[in-house]
Amino acid sequence: MKSLLTAASLAFSLLGTSALADQIVDTSNLNEELIATKDDKKYTIATVVKVDGIAWFDRMRDGVEQFKGDTGHDVWMVGPSQADAAAQVQLIENLIAQGVDAIAVVPFSVEAVEPVLKKARDRGIVVISHEASNLQNTDYDLEAFDNLAYGANLMKELGKYTGGKGKYVTTVGSLTSKSQMEWVDGAVAYQKEHFPDMEMVGDRLETYDDAATDYTKLKEAMTTYPDITGILGAPMPTSAGAGRLIAEGGLKDKVFFAGTGLPSVAGEYLGNGDIQYIQFWDPAVAGYAMNMLAVAALEGKGDQIKSGLNLGLTGYESLTTPDEANPNLLYGAGWVGVTAENMDKYDF
Repeated sequence: MKSLLTAASLAFSLLGTSALADQIVDTSNLNEELIATKDDKKYTIATVVKVDGIAWFDRMRDGVEQFKGDTGHDVWMVGPSQADAAAQVQLIENLIAQGVDAIAVVPFSVEAVEPVLKKARDRGIVVISHEASNLQNTDYDLEAFDNLAYGANLMKELGKYTGGKGKYVTTVGSLTSKSQMEWVDGAVAYQKEHFPDMEMVGDRLETYDDAATDYTKLKEAMTTYPDITGILGAPMPTSAGAGRLIAEGGLKDKVFFAGTGLPSVAGEYLGNGDIQYIQFWDPAVAGYAMNMLAVAALEGKGDQIKSGLNLGLTGYESLTTPDEANPNLLYGAGWVGVTAENMDKYDF
């Protein structure tokens, strides 16, 4: 079989299992056939994220760079220095002008990127998206899991710590972030069904994927509603912003947290008991998976990109297509839950 992975596979066989052990993304069961290319064709693929320089997307860059090393494709990751829709759009415009073969994107605002991604696709550029289940101008949207179920599980955990009672507040990176809004939708629906004595107060706080903004807006919410006992955070930085607020305010065991986070960001607060539960999927694997779909689409393998597809990556062994009207919306099953008891199992 001719593929760009041939050389990588040979190298692994020569180096032994130690080479695999050094890999951030476990590719021991990788679906190499899916990304095999004719005549060892090399593609240029840019991954465009919401904001560069935060731990979440630093980890995604690791996956993208591993894909480059494993396959030889010219791939890289870019993102604005701050979570800003206009800046992300401009980056995509620049990539269109460069004539890349594919763009993998994690939109800050789905609405903002729709026109520029249409322009990209009109020029023959393949678009693969993530955290954007309502995006129209994409060839395939890959979600790590069912968004409503993800949010419901966050509320299930939060309710355990609050005793199923009290007021809580929610955060999202952006009110136009479809996936994060769906997480909160799932959480609120679960709360209403299972914890009727809990109540969400105020509007969803828009924190722009910035821990300092999380801290400030949560502090304002606590001033308005001093009897808040729960915080449910959709964006990853809320875990740090909430942890800092609880620690500084002496609110440990009075205000509880469940939300998206990473051990590298929230570990201190988890260990101290300031926050109780974080949930996440590995952005490195997501970045690798998006680039796999980009190559497969560029190679005309759309007939393989469907329900049941096994990418050979953890959490993406059997993709599903829950929306019959949108078969290009793909779901994996890739989240994990972390508390102080098991956070040492994760080094990112």
